[in-house]
Amino acid sequence: MSALALLLIAVGLSDLIAARGWSDRHTGRRVGALAGLASVAALALLAGLTGWGDLALLTIAGLTTGGWVVLAGRADDSDLGQGLALAALAAGTALSVLLSGWATPAGGALGRWLEWTGIEALAGADPTRVLLLVGLVLAQLSTGNVIVRLVLAHTGALNPLGGPQASDRLRGGRLLGPMERVFILGLGLAGQVTAASIVIAAKGLIRWPELQRASRDSERLEQAARDTPDARKNQAASTASIDQVTEYFLIGSFVSWLVALVALVVAHLG
Repeated sequence: MSALALLLIAVGLSDLIAARGWSDRHTGRRVGALAGLASVAALALLAGLTGWGDLALLTIAGLTTGGWVVLAGRADDSDLGQGLALAALAAGTALSVLLSGWATPAGGALGRWLEWTGIEALAGADPTRVLLLVGLVLAQLSTGNVIVRLVLAHTGALNPLGGPQASDRLRGGRLLGPMERVFILGLGLAGQVTAASIVIAAKGLIRWPELQRASRDSERLEQAARDTPDARKNQAASTASIDQVTEYFLIGSFVSWLVALVALVVAHLG
């Protein structure tokens, strides 16, 4: 699973860097992609992954990282091709898992450093598993947000570019999403599955007042539009309806939870 770990680290790092407040988002994506590809090469050398099978898997990791950054960026810019971007990431991940028999266990300088730290949890840990856990955590951050956004756009839960967005009515999703995914993954790894389910339930409770307010606002605007057709209709048209907000919340939440749960399954497989 060492190749999958490096792929997740590269993709997660690329998206994390690209998500920073760049004045030119294209520059951010390029810097992120270069950082992700550099991390694959650097970690492969540090972990001693230099066999022929490793090189083949690292090539897949590099191509997947580059393809993901390019295709996800194009989908964001044009509001088209979300499915292709998601398929590219899924295909690269699946290949890394199916061909994981080619990979050699991570070790090298990374393994020696883990032993040198003297930290009991690290000194006795498998370097491959350490890399995998790092990659899975990174994937819960910006990459998870990108996946959710692409699925929302692909299913029509997001309006075309420039239209009123349901996200305007539910603030904080870009921060709450990564936080809940990391919590779910961490609690699941600790064996606290019940506590993880409480986190999922808590999100619904936290969002309930906002959904109620969005419902009342939609009813008020619809009634006002019937009373004063011109100005009020323009205002209603510039605001996402309660149906859009609900669809956005449900699809976005389930996809976000699915990202965390898939990561938890992969962690147990590794």
